[in-house]
Amino acid sequence: MIFPPHIRVYVVGGAVRDRLLGLAVRDRDHVVVGATPEDMARLGFRPVGKDFPVFLHPETGEEYALARTERKTARGYTGFAVHAAPDVSLEEDLKRRDLTINAMAETEDGEIIDPHGGRADLEARLLRHVSRSFVEDPVRILRVARFAARFGEFAVAPETLVLMRSMVDDGEVDALVPERVWQELARGLMEATPSRMFLVLRACGALARLLPELDRLFGVPQPVKHHPEVDTGIHTMRVVDEAAARGLALPERWAALLHDLGKGATPAEFWPRHHGHEGRGVALVQAACERLRAPSECRDLAVLVARDHGNAHRALELRPATLVELLERLDAFRRPERFEAFLSACAADFRGRPGHENLPYPQADRLRGALLAARGVDAGGIARSARPADIPRAIRAARVAAVADSLEVKP
Repeated sequence: MIFPPHIRVYVVGGAVRDRLLGLAVRDRDHVVVGATPEDMARLGFRPVGKDFPVFLHPETGEEYALARTERKTARGYTGFAVHAAPDVSLEEDLKRRDLTINAMAETEDGEIIDPHGGRADLEARLLRHVSRSFVEDPVRILRVARFAARFGEFAVAPETLVLMRSMVDDGEVDALVPERVWQELARGLMEATPSRMFLVLRACGALARLLPELDRLFGVPQPVKHHPEVDTGIHTMRVVDEAAARGLALPERWAALLHDLGKGATPAEFWPRHHGHEGRGVALVQAACERLRAPSECRDLAVLVARDHGNAHRALELRPATLVELLERLDAFRRPERFEAFLSACAADFRGRPGHENLPYPQADRLRGALLAARGVDAGGIARSARPADIPRAIRAARVAAVADSLEVKP
């Protein structure tokens, strides 16, 4: 598209950053300088922005935003007055952005405009804020943590971490709405090294405000025989990274993150043992999911994993009747796809210990085999021949017998 001479268009943000890093560019955002909403409409662009003027290209569907400035008017990430006008310069627009690596622009002929040293910070592998206005938007704390999870070699600049701590101390994080917190946490969980998101949040004090149940795990010891890493928080970080390395979906990664919350509620006098932590963890998982408005599929799987991951690890020792009881409690007969997700999260927990990363997890095969055998029972036939009051007991007995036969053991 050919723009009038008084309108200048630049590619900005992540597209510039990723191209300079040699990464595939998925989305291209543009800043338009010198234009009015009326200009964009005449060119065929479709307005989509509610809080500030953003338009979609009539052919490519890419976003084009008018250059704008922002002024803080109230606490929280929505407390801004936005000024978008033809006299706002590109440099003014870039100055309001969060990190230097996201505050670069590129002209149509490939020239990089970098007023805040973003290119140097890319080379230094540094996440650094653009200006003091960083403190005005608490979502930026989550974004920095998420970028740390995406770019594993990047460190947060010390001065940026200081600002993030000050924002937590000033209560800015407390003004975030649950939906936005969940959105950023979910995106961070799907990055290559999700543990780095939570470690950055912990370093600035935000984790204790957003997920205190998780923050509480750090410093809680476990038996070194089973957990050479000892620290429960460190173990949890290893587990969530294992889930990411295996390419697991969001519900599995969320369940991996929350699976050991009950250990944070173990009285210190019982450390390093955590008998009954699975049961204690259920209420903590439910509370965290409710507070953050986590989707039901994430909540439900996290509850199952918190409650029964210990039983899954003991699957090779369980008797047929106990295996069938576990399968029924997991609703594996009706929800086999969620049962597989449960097994994947439990395997990530098993492998999230030093020396276990590449070990097999035969417990999963034992549980799959038990389910296959139990599903071979003709429940309908039993229901037709048994008295109504006896049907559940008869079906369970037949399933137990089928599992015992498959394992060649006594029921």
